Amino acid sequence: MNNVLKKAAGALAIPVIVAVVLNVLCALGGRAMLASKTSFDNFVVYTAIVMITTMALSINLNSGRFDFSLGAMAVLSAVIGAKLSYVLLAGGPGSATLMLVLTVLAGAVLGLCSGGLYVLLRIPPIITSLGVTLIYEGITYTITGGRYMMTEVQNADMAAFAGNWYWGLLIIVAVLAGIIVLFDHTRFGVDYRALKEGQRVSVNTGIREVPNALGCYAVCGALMGIVGFLNAARNTNINGGSLSFGSIGIMFTAFLPMFIGGYISRWCNEKIGYLLAALCMSMLNSTFAVYANQVNASMQSIINAVLLVLFLIYLNNEYRIASFFKGPRAQRKAAQG
Repeated sequence: MNNVLKKAAGALAIPVIVAVVLNVLCALGGRAMLASKTSFDNFVVYTAIVMITTMALSINLNSGRFDFSLGAMAVLSAVIGAKLSYVLLAGGPGSATLMLVLTVLAGAVLGLCSGGLYVLLRIPPIITSLGVTLIYEGITYTITGGRYMMTEVQNADMAAFAGNWYWGLLIIVAVLAGIIVLFDHTRFGVDYRALKEGQRVSVNTGIREVPNALGCYAVCGALMGIVGFLNAARNTNINGGSLSFGSIGIMFTAFLPMFIGGYISRWCNEKIGYLLAALCMSMLNSTFAVYANQVNASMQSIINAVLLVLFLIYLNNEYRIASFFKGPRAQRKAAQG
């Protein structure tokens, strides 16, 4: 029982500290972080976006495959889903559900194509992903004419989805449960972890690397399809004019929560750690919204970058920092380590 409480306290420490600090900052300005239903709806949806993007980034990155094309997948899959659902239902009842399904399927196919290109070319995945990013951005630009897509996503069904927090919560629960089952309780997940820990040894024991890698790319694409749908619902438009790696910004939102989630996972499942990290980032985003007149987009980017650097500095020096508070003997031990 004590061990469970210790793990729970360790996992919740960072989210609680972030919540207290940011609520105090909002209170100093005479405002509340989540003052209305709309702000709470946005909070839940943004939590889902960050959590899912972080999971998609970590799946390939933990296996040594850095994928720049995640943002381009999200945008292109959303464009395909929005176009097809509008053709079939013209924005009528069921449009949001149909678009979500089509977007996830499109994302899975796009991810599989990206993975297939990496497998066929046998060049470093980071280089492959750069080329795939430019291709997907070009296709998106061609379909949309470089303009924002609005008509296809501005309908009552999409507005109802974005305006009710429980839909975002349902997606969070479904994705979290699905990823935990897939990567922690299936043969696919066992093979994935084995390849991640020792690729050559795993292949020599009979594990098939190529099918597992393709599966990872397909899962990442499907996850980014959900992100594309959520961004479309939240923003009520899709930006079809991103070229020259303009879509990479979507991926970079996941770097800080990925490191925070990895740290929190010392006390809980890694995927739950990503959820808790996403909650932290969503609270920070809500605080930015409270001070929207004082903190512009550029300042937000700078703050996020500074927080990332500070957290990485802490991770690289945490034992020295801990030993500083424990006395000279612990400091000597840390120096020897």
